[in-house]
Amino acid sequence: MLHDISFTAHQGEVVAIVGPTGAGKTTIMNLLTDLYPLTSGSITLDDHDVTQITFASLRRLVTVVQQESFLFTATIRENIRMGRPDATDAEVETAAKAANADGFINQLPDGYDTMLSENASRLSQGQRQLLSIARAFAAQAPVLVLDEATASIDSNTETDVQHAMNRLMQQRTSFVIAHRLSSIRNASKILVIDQGKLIESGTHEQLLAAGGFYAKLYNSPLADMDKMKR
Repeated sequence: MLHDISFTAHQGEVVAIVGPTGAGKTTIMNLLTDLYPLTSGSITLDDHDVTQITFASLRRLVTVVQQESFLFTATIRENIRMGRPDATDAEVETAAKAANADGFINQLPDGYDTMLSENASRLSQGQRQLLSIARAFAAQAPVLVLDEATASIDSNTETDVQHAMNRLMQQRTSFVIAHRLSSIRNASKILVIDQGKLIESGTHEQLLAAGGFYAKLYNSPLADMDKMKR
């Protein structure tokens, strides 16, 4: 449960949300995307209450890249197009290139017409993540909610995924649920959550200088492992 959390994200900012297990990071993500009902307070996008926005309209405004990629039983092209059903073939392929997915897709015998099962077992976790990022590129939504993907991908594609995520965040307002503190040092703002409360906020440098909870997490040898898991 969250208590008295209030913050503002300006257009184009990267807002990182960090904290120990069970702090409320994922709850905030679900509230931002209207997956959890608000029992009090409000969340607004450009002064519009998210609870008053239709689900279809919200999907056009906010795109989500989750840590565990979900792919549908469909072709790769169709999976990417689910970000925006009216995307042309050229736009789908442009999205895949932006996500660093075009290379491995074209190495498959059927390329973009490769049929995937729901768990896409023929692809690595990193490749599945690249397809999720391509779907987000295709969506062209101005707001991105990113449940940091690099926490569970294979090392072979980690660099491609990280570069694709950085590219995806450009010119978007981004909320990053961070599992690895080293990945969000350049965030515009870092929100530190503990036991459902916002206990600190600021830039990486400001929070380290304050010597509080964030600084202790960052300097902990487990900062990039168990302490940052959901």
